[in-house]
Amino acid sequence: MIYSSIKCNTELPNYPTPIAKAISYLKETDFMALETGIYEIEGKTIYAQLFDKETLPLDEALAESHKKFLDVQFLVKGREKIGVTNFNKNYQVQEYIEERDLIFYKAVENETFIEMNEGDFCIFFPDDIHRPAVVNGEKMIIRKVVVKIDIDTLK
Repeated sequence: MIYSSIKCNTELPNYPTPIAKAISYLKETDFMALETGIYEIEGKTIYAQLFDKETLPLDEALAESHKKFLDVQFLVKGREKIGVTNFNKNYQVQEYIEERDLIFYKAVENETFIEMNEGDFCIFFPDDIHRPAVVNGEKMIIRKVVVKIDIDTLK
């Protein structure tokens, strides 16, 4: 997992090329001017999902992971917490939605919570179980972008 902000003066060449493309896209795009939806960055291997979502209490937000894609989760507007923990083969899967590359877990342990502010992003690899859109202070509608990067592009 990587946590940073588009406001940092991070040198993008330090990231693998697909991740650098995603971060550049986040820095260069005015997401408040766009409609929610899916935007291709590099075909089906790198694309962005733009959506509005209400934050949820911890006990209602689901922990998730992915097999084929990594997530670059970017907070455009609002505040949220994201729980994160390492993959444990003993965690029970609540639901696996193969066509969306989405695994939900019944329960996880040893979560650390990241407080996300506007402009922050987290990069979650397949072994990073994460619980996005958790209330940070009070419930609110957040605007968020999740850039999906096919893990095979990093090889």
